[in-house]
Amino acid sequence: QVQLVESGGGLVQAGGSLRLSCAASGRTFSNYAMGWFRQTPGKEREFVAAIRWSGGSTIIADSVKGRFTISSDNAKNAVYLQMNSLKPEDTAVYYCAAAPSFFGSRRLGYEEAYEYWGQGTQVTVSS
Repeated sequence: QVQLVESGGGLVQAGGSLRLSCAASGRTFSNYAMGWFRQTPGKEREFVAAIRWSGGSTIIADSVKGRFTISSDNAKNAVYLQMNSLKPEDTAVYYCAAAPSFFGSRRLGYEEAYEYWGQGTQVTVSS
């Protein structure tokens, strides 16, 4: 059974940092890309970042470029989202997801590309 488990969310002041983790299990993910999305109440999920397990190429949304980075530890089957210079508008539930890596970068920006999802972790940034 595939499981994606996020952790690391919490409450932080504006300008602070958080590091989210996603632990993946239940199958081989070498042919997958891992993505982070976020969602606030009443809004659609927004793409944040993605990384391919094989090769490590990354995609970062313009809204967080320069502040967020995505990385992976293949040995641990874990993906991380380092979030710096956090703003109140970054407040959301952050989800980890897995998509087939043969999708192009543009396709990986859409939640429909992703097969597996975690339960989400809340990030709250206070002003």
